[in-house]
Amino acid sequence: MDIWSPEKRSKVMGLVRSQNTKPEIKLRKALFSIGYRYRIHEKKLPGKPDIVLPKYRTVIFVHGCFWHSHVDCRAANPPKSNLQYWTPKLARNAERDAAHQESLKASGWQVIVIWECELRKDAPAVLSLINEKLKGGNS
Repeated sequence: MDIWSPEKRSKVMGLVRSQNTKPEIKLRKALFSIGYRYRIHEKKLPGKPDIVLPKYRTVIFVHGCFWHSHVDCRAANPPKSNLQYWTPKLARNAERDAAHQESLKASGWQVIVIWECELRKDAPAVLSLINEKLKGGNS
């Protein structure tokens, strides 16, 4: 059972951002501080990647664990109410993510997915991983 009324829940969920989230901004600032220049939310690319590094032909998606169904993550627990809505909704999100990533890879882009919990847990390690991939490490 939900602790809020359907009207209150709708209002709260309507406030959830899809772009310029705190984890996304945190990563962008860190990348900029070490010299990377990028574009954000490039509408011409599939999935409107959060960060696009044209020089490296790389895109970065910063995924929220709940919204993108991060496997084995505590933050990705499905809701306990209204399962007939949430189960297909979250499955569609994951399917759409996979399709966008495959399309980008087929077009020659390197795709990096960063999870919200990874950034929260160890941002320097995430930055190091991205730096390694951009400098020619394993894709």
